[in-house]
Amino acid sequence: MSNLKAIAFGEVLWDMLPDGKQPGGAPMNVAYHLNCLGVNSAMISCIGDGPSGKELKAFLESKGIDTRLIQVDPKHPTGRVEVSLDAGGSPSYDIVTSVAWDFIQLPADHGSPMLAEEVAGADAFIFGSLACRSKTSRDTLFTLLESAKKRVFDVNLRTPWFDKDLVDVLMQESDILKMNDEELELIAGWYDIQGNQTEKLEMLFKMFDPDLIIMTRGGNGAVCFTENGLSEQSGFPVKVVDTIGSGDAFLAGFLSKYLQRESIQSCLEFACRMGAFVAGRKGATPEYKTPPS
Repeated sequence: MSNLKAIAFGEVLWDMLPDGKQPGGAPMNVAYHLNCLGVNSAMISCIGDGPSGKELKAFLESKGIDTRLIQVDPKHPTGRVEVSLDAGGSPSYDIVTSVAWDFIQLPADHGSPMLAEEVAGADAFIFGSLACRSKTSRDTLFTLLESAKKRVFDVNLRTPWFDKDLVDVLMQESDILKMNDEELELIAGWYDIQGNQTEKLEMLFKMFDPDLIIMTRGGNGAVCFTENGLSEQSGFPVKVVDTIGSGDAFLAGFLSKYLQRESIQSCLEFACRMGAFVAGRKGATPEYKTPPS
């Protein structure tokens, strides 16, 4: 394990798959894979105080993820998502509302350490748009962003839990933007940005001035736009079991190399290998001891 530390903010939940439940939530998935890849990882979230929440926390602890920052809410249940898969393994989500991770609080009234201090000490602070669907968690996130030194925004749009104004603010607050090709088209449309994918990424880069923008393209790999222009990586062939969490594994793979100051091309290649690796396995958090190579 390295001296690097990452903190992810947002949803921890159970993915209710047709053949059983799996731990899930995009930020949690990223934290899980970062930890597997040697980056000390912690979650800021909230669970219910029943057996479901205790089981989820026990899973995270068994994988070595720091759970000190996960609050326990006596009033709201642990998050749950009903997941259905199409013939190609692509998921659709029914995300249950008014659950514990909608109520991540600051100051932490549930006995957690001071969240802002923890975030300030991390090498990366990872968050998405979904946790902003409730005012409580959104206000907490916006406060913590003020303390973070490397802000990683995984756009991760989930209908109907986003709008242009929210995504605009989060992009302004970010150092690293990660989106998929469908999200690029939607966001570019909001600002009437024309042209091919590279031109759209370049315009967003100029508008929001992050360090870099990463865009995944499913089985076709990914690209990264920086001040030096576009880097591109083709995908790796895989027999898809399901694509749940493959984008989260991609982001973890990218960050694990980026935080070690490896080249953008090296970061992209490993990220694409991670995405393919998880797509070829069941669920978002398959167990592994050796990273794909």
